[in-house]
Amino acid sequence: MRYNKIRRYDVTNGPGVRTTIFVSGCTHNCEDCFNKELQDFEYGDIWSQKSEDEFIDYVSNPMVVGINVLGGEPLQQTMDDSLLDLLKRVKNEFPEKSIWLWTGDLFEEAIENEKKLAIIEQVDVIIDGQFQKDKRNIKLKYRGSENQRVIDVRESLEKDEVVEYQFEE
Repeated sequence: MRYNKIRRYDVTNGPGVRTTIFVSGCTHNCEDCFNKELQDFEYGDIWSQKSEDEFIDYVSNPMVVGINVLGGEPLQQTMDDSLLDLLKRVKNEFPEKSIWLWTGDLFEEAIENEKKLAIIEQVDVIIDGQFQKDKRNIKLKYRGSENQRVIDVRESLEKDEVVEYQFEE
């Protein structure tokens, strides 16, 4: 896996202070993509044990309440187990910290793919659906267009239907 950057403290993607990774590689090619350069699977740095340990060190900060995985396309990071291993490690070492993931894939389709499902099973909240320029709405929380959904992964897998995440007021 390759990645473009890690944000040690991110307050724009997801609730609270979070640590964020932007992975490289995406084939969706959404019109007006805000991370066009991250569509290239060769862009950025190669993920390593050193990168993972640095990321985990950031997450260990008590101020950090969770992590975000954006891209590129996180669910296309199936060429190796780097992302899956990272998410498992976060869940194991910090079970109280939530994992949010953004994908252009639709949840219902993604869970049909064994490798994507393995990643999804580590995640608490997924924002799914490709960005659609004609449905852009800057007033939405944590997503760019009205077709995208903020999904409670645990509830959705348990109930075998999409359950949207309920924001706390």
